[in-house]
Amino acid sequence: MHTLICGSMAYDTIMVFKDQFKNHILPEQIHILNVAFLVPEMRREYGGCAGNIAYSLQMLGGHPLIMATVGDDFAPYAARLENLGLAQAHVRHVPGHFTGQAFITTDLDDNQITAFHPGAMNMSHLNSVAMAPQASLGIVAPDGREGMIQHAREFAELDIPFVFDPGQGMPMFSGAELLAFIEQATYVTVNDYEAKLLQDKTGKTLDQIAQRVKALIVTLGADGSLIYADGKQLAIPTPKPKAIVDPTGCGDAYRAGLLHGIQQGWDWQTTGRLASLMGSLKIAYRGGQNHKFTRAELAGLYEQHFGHAVSL
Repeated sequence: MHTLICGSMAYDTIMVFKDQFKNHILPEQIHILNVAFLVPEMRREYGGCAGNIAYSLQMLGGHPLIMATVGDDFAPYAARLENLGLAQAHVRHVPGHFTGQAFITTDLDDNQITAFHPGAMNMSHLNSVAMAPQASLGIVAPDGREGMIQHAREFAELDIPFVFDPGQGMPMFSGAELLAFIEQATYVTVNDYEAKLLQDKTGKTLDQIAQRVKALIVTLGADGSLIYADGKQLAIPTPKPKAIVDPTGCGDAYRAGLLHGIQQGWDWQTTGRLASLMGSLKIAYRGGQNHKFTRAELAGLYEQHFGHAVSL
């Protein structure tokens, strides 16, 4: 059973400024802001929602298919996917564009200044869900606006169940458009901030949204997650992480666990717990794709944290 992951592929360039931004930005001069930050520390991570979700889903024993558009600079990422054994049949190169990328500068107070260039992401509508006939489950994660609309419609038309995960792409859509996504989707997942924004934009409560899908999943960071399904609200705890290093990609790791549980036909408590465990494990590593566990290790950690076994 294959899971089609429609979303972004991106490079994350992360720089550390060994001071505090507030010491170099004069509030009374903000109208003529012109500052430069010396960043002796820099690293480049492989990221993007589709790449991150596929990485963790494969670790769980799933069969992810990445559907994304990338640019002329994708060769290092392509080599990484090949080394990982992740299929690239639906990763489309768009000449004349960069792969999506974020440039993030962090100061000593963990404040961040980020610039994001979508690049080839904006051409995601060039891919079609019909190109992956082996898919039995899908997810529409943050991507180009036209692509997200098209892929949701195609999943619905092909009667393939899918998760709608608007993430940071939510501001691109009106309330009516978000309601259309919800009507087409089988499942919806958002974090707590996005849940508030989704309610504001659609005028619907979480209970009303949950009535339109098989499950609505709201992640709450360290406080776990809530799953609205079958007319009930299920609280899922988050295992205590061994370290808190970097939250980047935690939501994507959670979604990989969610997709795996759905694909396996598990109940929502088991699915939610696995998803929560994946997010908790990821936070102890930098970047979205540097955590590494065997299936046996993951099964053992699940039993250790939740008191019963699960077969991955």
